[in-house]
Amino acid sequence: MDAPVSVTVDLVNDKVRFNGSTRDLPVVSADYFPPLGDGQGYTGLELLLLSLAACSATAIVPMLRRMNKTVAAFRVIASGRRRTQHPTSFETIAIEFVLTSPDAALADLQKVARMAEESICPVWAMLKSNVEIVPAFKIVAG
Repeated sequence: MDAPVSVTVDLVNDKVRFNGSTRDLPVVSADYFPPLGDGQGYTGLELLLLSLAACSATAIVPMLRRMNKTVAAFRVIASGRRRTQHPTSFETIAIEFVLTSPDAALADLQKVARMAEESICPVWAMLKSNVEIVPAFKIVAG
């Protein structure tokens, strides 16, 4: 687990579009809105939210399964409110966890999300000291 994590990004046009990759996985495009960019890729803040959502999901779903809960579907919706001054980083991030399950309770989902925040998801751990993260939970009987 102590192996370094690395990515590579390369400029692909005469503006600010970059293609990024890690390992042998598909390329991800990063860009910015016009006029600086062409809007042909994710922005850095979108990628940050995507990382938080994916990291928390990959922590929560296995823990629910270890609790013998059925995970028919799982969705994470994250959105951030930006500061008005530069750097326009996030002031708050709202993250909603939507679990479709016939046998999981709201308390189960809240418990594993708390565990993900406190000790499992490294993205959440890095962000929570710099930005308020407000979780919400929803169970859909499946």
